[in-house]
Amino acid sequence: MTGNPESLRRLQEILQKSRRIVFFGGAGVSTASGIPDFRSADGLYAEKEAGLDPEMILSKSFFYLQPEKFFDFYRKHLLHPDARPNAAHRYLYRLEQEDRLRGIVTQNIDGLHRAAGNIRVYELHGNVHRNTCMECGASHPMETILRSEGIPRCECGGVIKPDVVLYGEPLEKYVCIGARREITNADTLIVAGTSLQVEPAASFLEDFRGKHLVIINRDETPANTGAELVLHGDVAEIFARLEET
Repeated sequence: MTGNPESLRRLQEILQKSRRIVFFGGAGVSTASGIPDFRSADGLYAEKEAGLDPEMILSKSFFYLQPEKFFDFYRKHLLHPDARPNAAHRYLYRLEQEDRLRGIVTQNIDGLHRAAGNIRVYELHGNVHRNTCMECGASHPMETILRSEGIPRCECGGVIKPDVVLYGEPLEKYVCIGARREITNADTLIVAGTSLQVEPAASFLEDFRGKHLVIINRDETPANTGAELVLHGDVAEIFARLEET
């Protein structure tokens, strides 16, 4: 449980003696920052737009066939300009400053790990703060998407596409190579805020050969049975407790 002193003490011991920590995170890492997760009762997948499932709207084919509806949904549900890093992001920055965190592998697109100051971040599904004109290749900030109406367009007239991986698109090759390399070389892998139901990202855990596997999540995951330590609860609350030590 979040408030279990013994589990928190054991987590602290693992972190203190680890020198090559890798953090593998999902949507549950950012819920305390006001960003909904996907599969909870209040999550993104509970939303319906004209009877369409979010996975359909956020697909490559829907983006090309109905871009205006795509961007309406995207602005409403995936952009959170007021979100700020929470205790989990802050603690991971501290570990990187101590040169004990070798990398963050995240399925999130919110950019909060980088906002917290972390550099060694592998964003498997992209980042909403990066947007690229499909015509001329010019870069645009998230504010360009927010300020626009309908389909956002570059000064050249081209459509501006968010640098996020849509359903039906492959993950970026070199991001995956870097992420898997860090997991392979880690002595401790912390898996937090993810149900491990999204492939191919979830399969990256198979590369881990280190000593300590820690799971921090509200619900059960497929990796729980093989973990040394499992903490059930809110990710940010658990890291907030670690910040106090």
